[in-house]
Amino acid sequence: MHIIDLSVFVVYMIFVLGIGYYFLRRNKNADDYYVGGRTMSSFHVGLSVVATDVGGGFSIGLGGLGFIMGLSGSWMLFTGLIGAWLSAVFLIPKASKIASKLKLFTFPQLFEHFYSPRVALLAGIISAIGYIGFTSSQLLAGAKLASASFHNLDLNTALIIMGVITVLYTVMGGLKAVIYTDTFQWIILMAGLILIGIPLGYQSIGGVEAIRETLSHDFMALNNVEWQTLLNWAVTIIPIWFVGMTLYQRIYSTRTAKEAQRAWYIAGIFEWPLMAFMGVILGLFARVAFENGMFAYMDFGPGSDLDAEMGLPLLLRTILPVGLMGLMMSAYFSAIMSTADSCLMAASGNVQTDILRKLFKLPEGQKSTLRVSQIITLVIGVLALLFAWQMENVLELMLYSYAFMVSGLFIPVLGAFYWKRGSTIGAFWGMLVGGGTTLTLTILGVNLPFNLDPNIFGITASLVVFIILSYLFPGRKNILA
Repeated sequence: MHIIDLSVFVVYMIFVLGIGYYFLRRNKNADDYYVGGRTMSSFHVGLSVVATDVGGGFSIGLGGLGFIMGLSGSWMLFTGLIGAWLSAVFLIPKASKIASKLKLFTFPQLFEHFYSPRVALLAGIISAIGYIGFTSSQLLAGAKLASASFHNLDLNTALIIMGVITVLYTVMGGLKAVIYTDTFQWIILMAGLILIGIPLGYQSIGGVEAIRETLSHDFMALNNVEWQTLLNWAVTIIPIWFVGMTLYQRIYSTRTAKEAQRAWYIAGIFEWPLMAFMGVILGLFARVAFENGMFAYMDFGPGSDLDAEMGLPLLLRTILPVGLMGLMMSAYFSAIMSTADSCLMAASGNVQTDILRKLFKLPEGQKSTLRVSQIITLVIGVLALLFAWQMENVLELMLYSYAFMVSGLFIPVLGAFYWKRGSTIGAFWGMLVGGGTTLTLTILGVNLPFNLDPNIFGITASLVVFIILSYLFPGRKNILA
């Protein structure tokens, strides 16, 4: 890597660490650490939400979709827009009111309020395992993409850089540092890819004429997608907006419910159309470059076996001059870190508030808990880094638990807010059966009808069990749960 590129990257990382250190000096208690003192503005929260939701997956997913199917891949993030606005209208007013009254820190605490401590403990364990795995996946995926994009940067070095910096500023600054760095990282990502990546990519591949001559018309159409794919995207993405611990922390961090709603509306617009089309367009450019032999110097000539998700980083590596490569490297690390730091904070909140505090009766509301929070975050961050370093098979199992989380928790949380007959026993077993169904179908690789996603069957199973058991065993706060 050229010294200029390295200097740009180092300056960026120092700035990110500086944000963490600044809030290390300002955070006074766990309320500051986990929910930003409940004073965050809608602008910063909105950018943090979209950076968390899209940032890590952008480099990996959207570019790959553009490479495979062109502009139609943008519909994936349209479901993100729907999820954001649905949760803004139907979830945030209720969740924000309860959180403000009870001073909640985590999503599973809502289950304790509506159902019972044991239901909340189960939800906390599921959420913590899922987010530890997701943190690991972000670190590992980002390291792989960075090592593929930048010459002489090996996988282990990239993983260490990403892991150490992400864990350090998150441990020091808590949610405030995460939200403010997410805002900064999002600006870097947008500036890098919109102002640099797209114009240089378009020029380098030969413009619209080269696109028309190289690719079929389907790549420029918006209907090049099957209904099953749209349904799978919707069922996978929309429920996350109702069960994601990272999102609840941001709801709790705002001053009022209206501030949180405004943040969610901002996030939705950034997801689609802005981020969606930007991502797939760059992926489409990468496909044109690949088909025209621009990657042949790296042994990826036309017709060779190239992972679609590696097309975009290879394109940027090919077209960017000295200096801009350092900025793009910062943009890549920004995309991954903006998701990894949020997942790390979510896992830390689950472990401290929903698991350790219940099992060992830890004190609440004391300043000493701030140091405990930082220690727990550090331990979880190191654990996630070790998993990403050595144990990809365990990583896969943890990612299964993330699917378990989505399909298991979605129905009980809707029942908590919108169905008074929903019972504690119904919620408890709805979580286990729904998540277990998705997990089993995924691990066994069952061929499902119409190639539908296992989450559809998991959520359906959760709904059936939740309704039946709620009628058979009515009531909340049931000690049998």
